[in-house]
Amino acid sequence: MSDDRSAPPEPPPAAVLMQMVIGRWVSQTISAAAELGVADVLCAGPLTPDAIATKIGAHGPSLHGLLRTLASLGIFAEDAEGRFHQTPLSEPLRSDVPGSLRGWARYAGLRVAVLAWADLATSIHLGEPAFRRVHGKSFFDYLATAPADAAIFDQAMHAVSSSEIPAVLAAYDFGDAGTIVDVGGGDGTLLAAILDKHPTVRGILYDLDHVVGRSRERLAGTAVAARIEIKAGSFFDAAPPGGDTYLLKHILHDWNDEQSVQILRHCRRVIPASGRLLIVECVITPGNDPGFGKLLDLEMIAVTEGGRERTEAEFAALFTAAGFRLARVVASDAPTAVVEGRPI
Repeated sequence: MSDDRSAPPEPPPAAVLMQMVIGRWVSQTISAAAELGVADVLCAGPLTPDAIATKIGAHGPSLHGLLRTLASLGIFAEDAEGRFHQTPLSEPLRSDVPGSLRGWARYAGLRVAVLAWADLATSIHLGEPAFRRVHGKSFFDYLATAPADAAIFDQAMHAVSSSEIPAVLAAYDFGDAGTIVDVGGGDGTLLAAILDKHPTVRGILYDLDHVVGRSRERLAGTAVAARIEIKAGSFFDAAPPGGDTYLLKHILHDWNDEQSVQILRHCRRVIPASGRLLIVECVITPGNDPGFGKLLDLEMIAVTEGGRERTEAEFAALFTAAGFRLARVVASDAPTAVVEGRPI
């Protein structure tokens, strides 16, 4: 018996491209919902748009438009009574769930970053940082003067770390380390997770003074707090001695090659001959395969002062310039890999 059914026709290229072009609308829609805290309001059960608007202080008809658009994407769902419910896709937008992406979604709509992206073509044409040209200062200098936006950025980085950590821990064995120095370790999310899995490993968390102040608060009372020493300082000035493993996660991609080599040389000065350097970042692969790292590379062009994602060969060149050799690249199920270096 023959089957006359056929696959639906492929959409024309223009239609596919149109969907890509309006991708910004999608990300901004999700970001607006995260900023408004809609998912948190729906924790207790389904509500009408007017009821949600009352709780968050929003304009009801406008909120309804936002919600029905999100529901068409599978983020929330509308029932026959006009109430909106949580869905599996909306759950990560809650602020109170493990692996919450609310901070990351809020950062996607951060006005200063969006304006930098709007100038991406000029930035690529001139080879100049878009953020500085648009705002008159670097991204990190801006955050130092804007605590509310800095808090959103911190939440975004925590969300990224939390989403990557299980895959990184599954891919790479940190268990034979003695003391891991987490250089630019932020709130200590990755270091704490490593120590939680490996009870014989100790850690040193190293970051700027105002960063480690928040880290102390977050780590206080945790099961690993007694095994983490917190030190303040800049990785452009020095790296703290005392470790056999030096870990940098999403640090080098913020900086140009010269600055990255400077950071690595500070690590080389204090790392023992038998030690190792671990860089946790995206590694750009050749060819036309899609990858998060290729898009993140454009974020670096738009927002940072010469930062970028790198290929394995580019990491190897940085390592050589700083006194390391690239030993191996360990892929994970996350977009990030562990790039391992050894002193030479």
